[in-house]
Amino acid sequence: MSESVRFEVEEHEGPVSPEHVAPVERTAQVESISRAPEADRVEFDGRRERALSNAVYWGIHASCLFVLYTGVDATDLALCFGAYFVRMFAITGAYHRYFSHRTYKTSRAFQLFLGVLGASAVQKGPLWWAGVHRLHHRYSDTPRDPHSPREGFWHAHQGWIFNGRWDDTRMDQVRDLARYPELVWLNKFHFVPPILWAVACTLIGGFSGLVWGTVVSTVLLWHGTYSINSLAHRIGRPRYDTGDDSRNSWLLALLTLGEGWHNNHHYHQSSTRQGFYWWEIDVTYYVLLGLAKLGLVWDLKAPPARVYARRTQEPEPMREAA
Repeated sequence: MSESVRFEVEEHEGPVSPEHVAPVERTAQVESISRAPEADRVEFDGRRERALSNAVYWGIHASCLFVLYTGVDATDLALCFGAYFVRMFAITGAYHRYFSHRTYKTSRAFQLFLGVLGASAVQKGPLWWAGVHRLHHRYSDTPRDPHSPREGFWHAHQGWIFNGRWDDTRMDQVRDLARYPELVWLNKFHFVPPILWAVACTLIGGFSGLVWGTVVSTVLLWHGTYSINSLAHRIGRPRYDTGDDSRNSWLLALLTLGEGWHNNHHYHQSSTRQGFYWWEIDVTYYVLLGLAKLGLVWDLKAPPARVYARRTQEPEPMREAA
């Protein structure tokens, strides 16, 4: 792709990738947040919409039982795990490392493609996802963190999504993204890509393809994503003092294509690469490197030298600690 025809998405100032907050400063921040009035919190009264959303969510879980009817063959498994891989990358590489943190650049057209692919993972639209995630980093493991594990495993894993407080898109957090009408449209009609995904799986494998390529893979994808919220602040090893409970876990990194290096990420959020050392497998980063070779993305941000100089514990390859 030549520079003359490439439309590069501009970077904008705003709550894109908050800088590391020192522990002393963070203590004062937590005390301030604890005293914050309830009126500051966004409330949403869309009971009907929430009831429908909850019904769809649990209905998809229940629909996994259709595997008892369809059975399974090699094509079903390939479709299931292929769908998991592609859409996990859509969450990690697109929703997280691009829309939430802007750790690399791309064209406006490919930005939209990433948004559509991310929406196919059935985790709402890119603006909603990025807005919630930016709040998580801003208030990590405090009362204003949308999914702090300090509120319990269930809350961090999936309980928080049933709280209407987080139903609305936090537009104040995503002004840099809201300037693109196509992303705003996609955020509003985020259910369109999952429907198209389900149709494609049905065309590929019939009803069995729908069950394994959409239903089962979506449930696995949900809980793989949720594991970072619930487990990456509980299991593993913290390398850096980030003022929160984030940890590095090689097991979670394997399950989520690199997101398990969570303490690394919380320490330096603007890095495209989350596995800072060669043994820290980060499949999402490898895919992004491939896309960079094709000219679809560029300016991938690397960890600065200070990241390797400032650590609270020596890195140890492939070690897991509770």
